[in-house]
Amino acid sequence: MISAFRRPASLASKTLLQPTWGATGVRTLASLPHRRMVARGKKVTQVTPKAPVSRDVACALPLSVHEMDNDSLVTLSALEDFDARVEVLKRHIMATDGINYAEAEEKFKEIQSFNSQGLFFLVVPYQVGIAASLTAALASFPLCFHLGTVDWFNKHYVTTDVPPPEDLETWLEVGSWSWNWMEPPLGQISFVLLCLQFSRSQIQNLGIRPFTSSMKHRRAQRLIDAYPAYNSKVLADYSKAAGLSGGSMF
Repeated sequence: MISAFRRPASLASKTLLQPTWGATGVRTLASLPHRRMVARGKKVTQVTPKAPVSRDVACALPLSVHEMDNDSLVTLSALEDFDARVEVLKRHIMATDGINYAEAEEKFKEIQSFNSQGLFFLVVPYQVGIAASLTAALASFPLCFHLGTVDWFNKHYVTTDVPPPEDLETWLEVGSWSWNWMEPPLGQISFVLLCLQFSRSQIQNLGIRPFTSSMKHRRAQRLIDAYPAYNSKVLADYSKAAGLSGGSMF
């Protein structure tokens, strides 16, 4: 019975390949086919992997919108990229007026200057809002936690009872006292802003332009009327992408 399970002499005479292990103790899979081919007496040729990108392709990579082809510029312009829309407008000026790039840039500066006219009074509400919000944000800290400021504000605008000195020893105790009159206006202002934000989102859902979008649309129409020789969509795309300060809004 034992001899029946003895390994045949033909198998015992063959060299059994053992899997190879790397320096880190991990078996290298790439070595297995290589060793099998060596055992069969076949010649193994080392194949050098081909570079995925040639040097010519790398040198042709565009690094700015000025080096891109027209198809790429139109795609980026549709994605509301400001620099791409500027470049599209410059090339459109070149094609329409039959001028070179340098002359088209001068014409673009003229269009850019006209597009930025009359913005002073339009941006005043935004500037006032920025100044008021930053002032209120910075003033809220001393009005809540600084004893001198809180005591002054209480004397002139609140006139509530002042706690004993032992209850005003830390800034947190001062905040606990001032919060009695600071909580109602801060909470009400926060609720009003939340309601205004919700109202604006519903206005946009109805397709009604808010103030900024409506103003930018009127500015684009004014630019189209001033330069009828150029494509209205190219002019409108540039004007709408330009910020209220004249530059990019993104």
